[in-house]
Amino acid sequence: MALTPAEIAAMVALAEQRAGLALNGDVGFRLETRLGPVARASGFNTVSDLVANLRVRRDEALARAVTEALADTESWFFRDPAAWRTLRERILPELAGARGGRALRVLSVGCSTGQEPYGLAMTWDGLAPAHPGVLLHLEAADLSTRALEKAQAGLYTQFEVQRGLPIRTLLKHFGKEDDHWRLEPAMRQAVRFRPVNLLALEPTAEPWDLILCRHVLSGMTEAGARRALAALTAGLAPDGVLMLGEGEAAGDLGPLAPMREAPGFYARPRSRRAAA
Repeated sequence: MALTPAEIAAMVALAEQRAGLALNGDVGFRLETRLGPVARASGFNTVSDLVANLRVRRDEALARAVTEALADTESWFFRDPAAWRTLRERILPELAGARGGRALRVLSVGCSTGQEPYGLAMTWDGLAPAHPGVLLHLEAADLSTRALEKAQAGLYTQFEVQRGLPIRTLLKHFGKEDDHWRLEPAMRQAVRFRPVNLLALEPTAEPWDLILCRHVLSGMTEAGARRALAALTAGLAPDGVLMLGEGEAAGDLGPLAPMREAPGFYARPRSRRAAA
């Protein structure tokens, strides 16, 4: 039996309140397909039973599992090649050159199953010889603990590695395991993963030099995206850079402005950096 309008509305409200998620398209079908496994794992016969439980009980673990299941986790290696080329040829070298030997702090939020932060680690591996003494401190965060578990394992299917990963990079950094490919330990150890809800992003003791938040805001409500952007921009170093997804609407970026000839990249104008 299909979910009722009231049941759909309850789950839409839960996703928005807990993580700022915007459920678009055929919402009823999305709820049935995404929440079916959650319902079965939690001992419910149907998704309707799960929804009914959430509407009458404050079950934090179940509400968290539902929210994570409704978040989009699609990802692939080096998504938006032109942006990655700009990152490799301009953004990372400029940031590394300005660090004066200290660590280059990078955060990937909405990292999903790890392709983005691992892509960055592999990119830095090629750039590091030109920047001796500059270490990469790379953290990656996502709402979905299941996605993070897969990311930490660094194990990908043939389809996943064929989706955006150059063959030379594959052979250099991955080893074959049956029908899958495992990322080498050095690259896996280069990334620290942690669960994060963008609506509850806490400031760190040290600011980030580069934050990647790509194809995440487009899946959030306007209010949720605005709140997330405020937290992200507040966490940037004065000369830090925010990287969004290709064609992703930036919204209100506060002190940040689009970087010249670098679509998708945002930073404080030089005149504002001293005051940051």
